Amino acid sequence: MPGRQNLVVIPRKRILILARSGTNERAGHKQMRTRVLIVGGGLAGMTLANALGAAGVDTVIVDRDPIETRTAGAFDGRTTAIAHASKRMMEAIGVWAAVEDDASPITDIRIADDHAPVFLHYDHREVGVDPFGHIVENRLLRLAQAARLEALPAVTMLNGTAVKDLTFGPGLATATLDDGRTIRAELVVGADGRGSFVRRTAGIDTFSWKYRQKAIACTMQHERPHQGVAVEHFMPAGPFAVLPMTDDADGTPRSSIVWTERADRADGVAALPEPDFDHELQNRVGEYLGRVRHVGGRWVYPLGVIHAERYIGPRLALISEAAHGIHPIAGQGLNMGLRDVAALAEIIVDAARAGLDVGDGEGLGRYQRWRRFDNITLVAVTDGLNRLFSNSIPPVRMARDAGLAIVGRVAPLKRVFMRHAMGTMGELPRLLRGTPL
Repeated sequence: MPGRQNLVVIPRKRILILARSGTNERAGHKQMRTRVLIVGGGLAGMTLANALGAAGVDTVIVDRDPIETRTAGAFDGRTTAIAHASKRMMEAIGVWAAVEDDASPITDIRIADDHAPVFLHYDHREVGVDPFGHIVENRLLRLAQAARLEALPAVTMLNGTAVKDLTFGPGLATATLDDGRTIRAELVVGADGRGSFVRRTAGIDTFSWKYRQKAIACTMQHERPHQGVAVEHFMPAGPFAVLPMTDDADGTPRSSIVWTERADRADGVAALPEPDFDHELQNRVGEYLGRVRHVGGRWVYPLGVIHAERYIGPRLALISEAAHGIHPIAGQGLNMGLRDVAALAEIIVDAARAGLDVGDGEGLGRYQRWRRFDNITLVAVTDGLNRLFSNSIPPVRMARDAGLAIVGRVAPLKRVFMRHAMGTMGELPRLLRGTPL
């Protein structure tokens, strides 16, 4: 069905934009006390706030940007591939209903190596009736998250202010905001991205490297319907992904593009005049969707890997890109972060209901053990896949094409890969099984 526009209206009664004048009565309090302070109001941070708030855990979430900035069309032109397990979590915390009509199911995945005659085909019917996941616009997901937070009395959102100082005491952590207000919490969660202030303040080191690649993100209209098929086309410069979106309001089919290009070419490609950009786009998409053209803006993002040496500290936990960031190949970045959220939320809620300190080191140690191996494995796998496919050395191409063919023919192995794409493998927290906390 056609995608809706501006579906979610955000009430303003509890989304606090902290003006320096202090005219908002609740925002004017100089000190606040909470069980959990989340620094960073992106998708992972808001998901954690929703999970904790739905379970009645007192939570404050702080972000330097006003909510209007983070939900504006020009802020982020990307979409997110929400894996099936992540979708179950969104349902369990009451967010999914607001984006369901704007979420396009992924029913098939096709993986092709440049112009090789073979490709790997995943059909969701081989592992059940549910799609592999859904493609949702980041902006709409943020709107839905913020609107859901409004219905949760346990959660307070502080927008338009930043944490300028953090101290981690034996009993409580204390955050000082840039307007002088303070928040004391049993646990601080860093959800503030790859350059995490929380991580740096806690003295947690990272290992990282940059790729000689950048990603161009845009939305594309096309003549023929996509039929729910996601395509990952590996080219010498890097993967080129075509991800199915809901139709425009007038019924025109749309797809999201994540186009990996050499770092020295990406900005120039993204800045091409519209006819030239669309010509390059058509060359990479091919003819299976008919004539294509981009609509809206074009965004360019540098690509690299980052991983924190540890995810926890005294009264501290890191989630999502504050803990790890990977190449967008296979669309697993946010889903990694949502698995962090599901695990940490379960540990926090169980501790709170037992009357325990939610910032206790034993519970945080369990969180790190639960998530670290899975995340390091995915960092290695995505890095290896990008390096394997982003070259044109003939012997390497022959080996990887043979590998694709083998996976496609060995049904049990193929089903394992498909379940990994759905996020349903391993020791799943309750939320990823669709069970509310």
